Amino acid sequence: MSSRRAALVLSFALGLASLATGSPAVADDSRAAPIELRVRTVVDGLENPWDVQPIGGGGLLVTERDRARLSVVRGGTRRTVRFPSASVWVSGETGLMSLAVDPRFAQTRRFWTCSGWETSGGHDIRVSMWKLGANERRAKLVRHVLTGLPTTSGRHGGCRLLLDASSKALFVGTGDAADPANPRNLTSLGGKVLRINRRTGAAMPDNPYAGASNTNQQRVFTYGHRNVQGLAQRPSDGAVVSVEHGSYRDDEVNALSPGADFGWNPGPGYDETVPMTDQSLPGQQTDAIWTSGTPTIATSGAAWTSGSRWGAYAESLAVAALGGERMLFIRFDDSLRQLEVSTPAVMQRYGRLRSVTSLPNGALLVTTSNGVDDKILRVSPR
Repeated sequence: MSSRRAALVLSFALGLASLATGSPAVADDSRAAPIELRVRTVVDGLENPWDVQPIGGGGLLVTERDRARLSVVRGGTRRTVRFPSASVWVSGETGLMSLAVDPRFAQTRRFWTCSGWETSGGHDIRVSMWKLGANERRAKLVRHVLTGLPTTSGRHGGCRLLLDASSKALFVGTGDAADPANPRNLTSLGGKVLRINRRTGAAMPDNPYAGASNTNQQRVFTYGHRNVQGLAQRPSDGAVVSVEHGSYRDDEVNALSPGADFGWNPGPGYDETVPMTDQSLPGQQTDAIWTSGTPTIATSGAAWTSGSRWGAYAESLAVAALGGERMLFIRFDDSLRQLEVSTPAVMQRYGRLRSVTSLPNGALLVTTSNGVDDKILRVSPR
């Protein structure tokens, strides 16, 4: 068995283990001894920064959704990177969104974005590969890796990127574009987590529907999603989880497994009173490994903590919340069964939180999304 196939089988087993898992609503967990966190501002003066990723040497690459602005931050100073920003389609929840940076960035200078895009016939959402110039002042388009992700008004545009640590795959979390037909239609790219070759956009050959005749279906890894906002890969075993916006209830963290159906089906019409994971649908639906309960707190980006310095928060999934204006540290066991949820008070002081990125030294970068004087925060144990 190949290492990639073994990883997929492990992920599938973890997904099955989640079926029997109960998920209590958000709460501070008094059993976990809290640790003191240090929070400092890396840069401010931003507007709805959607993602931030390190590019080496202390530099950060940052996207701002509504301004369609790409920036490099060094030493607390932001500098705009020129790229064809006029082609980015901005509407509602869609604009310049997620980032992924090549692990060999020092050699390749490559990174990926997911954004709205103006087309001759209207607009779509697409994944694009870029090369950052040596002086960090301009980004050149290498190619659009994947086009045609559905969008309507800009609502439920997704779109989170994650480079797989053990293959050439790029995971792409998408929204359903508020179209009830998308999540369970395997030939639609909406309401999915896709798994594609990071350079070509083709389906990975060991995807669950790799043998399908439709090329869109070949790219599907999981389906039945409402609006995927976060993707994170656990360092210890490579398991991938998604973070998803609920309707008025039940934001979700989901353990991804090949071909899993996460049960969002708001049709006909767009009936948001249906369960986020509707077990009355045909086939087998996979339950979330954590849910917010009622009301939704609009969970967004996420990253795993690493290093013993995190104490009670070690090996936890750090999840940002927009509406809930907080960060959750969710601890799971080896089978991704929820153990504890902690919400440190210090992370309830910055308003809406959008993205979480793990740095090589174990610290976290967190973006705020308040629309005025937004910040990138560095969060670490004292």
